[in-house]
Amino acid sequence: MKTTLTACILTGLLAIGCNDMNLNPLSEGSSENWYSNEEELTMAVANLYNVIYWETDLTRITSTPGSYESEWTDKFTDDWTARATLSDVTAGITSSQSAFVTVGWSFAYKCIAAANAVVNNLDKSIGSVTEEKRKYFEAQARFVRASQYAKLIFHFGDVPYYTVTLNIDEAFQLARTPKTEVLQHIYEDYDFAIANLPVSYGGSELKFATKGAAMAMKARIALYMGDYTVARDASRAVMDLGVYELYPDYYTYFLSKTKNPDETIFAIPRSVALKSFLPTGRSKEPTTRIVGGFGNGGPSWDLFCSYLCKDGLPIDESPLFNPRQPFDNRDPRCTASIVEFQTEWLGFMFQPHPDSLEVLNFSTGRYQSNQDSRGVDQYASYNALTWKKKIDEDWIGLQTGPDAIVIRYADVLLMYAEAQIELGILDQTTLDAINQVRARAYGVDYKSTTLYPAVESAPQADLRKTLRIERRMEFAFEGRRYADIIRWKLAEKVLNTPMYGMLEVTDLREQVIKKGLWFFPQTPPVDDDGVADFSAMYAAGQVALLTPRKFDASKQYLWPIPATEILINKNLTQNPGY
Repeated sequence: MKTTLTACILTGLLAIGCNDMNLNPLSEGSSENWYSNEEELTMAVANLYNVIYWETDLTRITSTPGSYESEWTDKFTDDWTARATLSDVTAGITSSQSAFVTVGWSFAYKCIAAANAVVNNLDKSIGSVTEEKRKYFEAQARFVRASQYAKLIFHFGDVPYYTVTLNIDEAFQLARTPKTEVLQHIYEDYDFAIANLPVSYGGSELKFATKGAAMAMKARIALYMGDYTVARDASRAVMDLGVYELYPDYYTYFLSKTKNPDETIFAIPRSVALKSFLPTGRSKEPTTRIVGGFGNGGPSWDLFCSYLCKDGLPIDESPLFNPRQPFDNRDPRCTASIVEFQTEWLGFMFQPHPDSLEVLNFSTGRYQSNQDSRGVDQYASYNALTWKKKIDEDWIGLQTGPDAIVIRYADVLLMYAEAQIELGILDQTTLDAINQVRARAYGVDYKSTTLYPAVESAPQADLRKTLRIERRMEFAFEGRRYADIIRWKLAEKVLNTPMYGMLEVTDLREQVIKKGLWFFPQTPPVDDDGVADFSAMYAAGQVALLTPRKFDASKQYLWPIPATEILINKNLTQNPGY
């Protein structure tokens, strides 16, 4: 019922993309001896669903040509703390040579070139493939092409647009097409896909994109571009299909063992058995040091303080919040996403208190050195927080295979609600869409409004605030926050604040622990955008400033065109400020 690739695709089809990764992305050719039958077209389409083109929570980077690595996309946001280090985005140093810029551009155009090759070579299969099946393959390729162009116009603005197979000379002469024009072509491709893709697949068929996937991805780019009527209608169409539903348990949904649930609209599966898994460095980065992880890269205090309390109020307004016990009485997604202190985690008691020098190993029943305390290990989490969402015992080893979820039903519900709010349509369907997502977190039916803090009718500005905080709680550690703060024009606010953490151990004991102020010395105020202010605690000498963040609003809302492209194509202009 969902949109994923089956396991049999993963083994051999990475090799089908015979494009040289070192070629200019706009100059890829196609084989003259391919696309002649259904098997070849299936393999060509499968290549379009290589996970490197689709990951949303990971950003591909490179240190040397042809050698590709990755980093968590949430590093670009205020949801992430990695000791005292920043990404190019949060350090304000994004340039036309930033690795994620050049690789992101390159991968998108490689995928577009491959999609164009499928569309432009379908005639070779006439006589061996039915017209209906050819439309199906065209729909798959156009879905992929639309999705890649959607990423490009969101990040870069105006971009070169082409739908034919180009030779090198033609590629080097392309100019940038206005993003509004590209958007209309994206809609056309998605509409063709919607008309020609199935609602679902049988259990034995190869599973690529579906009708619902095309609707959902169309809704996403429309929302990102501020085209709220299209976003509303496309997301409503997904809801009306009646084939998707929220997974009952929020935490379990993201685990590698949860495969193909009804909430997933479009995902690329990973499989350790078939050697498709999360890059090892990325799986070790957010896991705790006591199990062999790096303990570097986890939720920020900014994110932690954005989770509402169980009465639906922010922490600075709710009488339920206790800074000494900050996990108590919070929205359940808080403790499903961030490991609560003094709870079992990956076989150990998690306790980052600097005086907790030993902790219980549940598998042995014995106490051992607590490497997740900075009283033992100086490189343990600098803010005492660590990710729980997505992670289980599979992450302790060198290989884990969680699905790369591109879009899920909760996103569709909240996109529908956001589009309705921006259109000024504050009806019951708008409230219901938000409440379905929130009620799932509490494990209750959304109509049982006394069992969770249901969202009620309110003015547009208040519902906009509610929706934005809901998205932050729901999509933490999924790579969605960056797009949200960019399109809401919040990046200039949230990324020009310092990144805070705990004091060094000696000072922490003197200024916080001995005064009975662990964990949070104070309750930070939280503004209408859900942004917490830790400056009073810093001024009182109770927390440490790890590093300042910087975002240049004059240019950073768009990424620069890669320098390599500007150098080889005189018709390409650079974005302002780069």
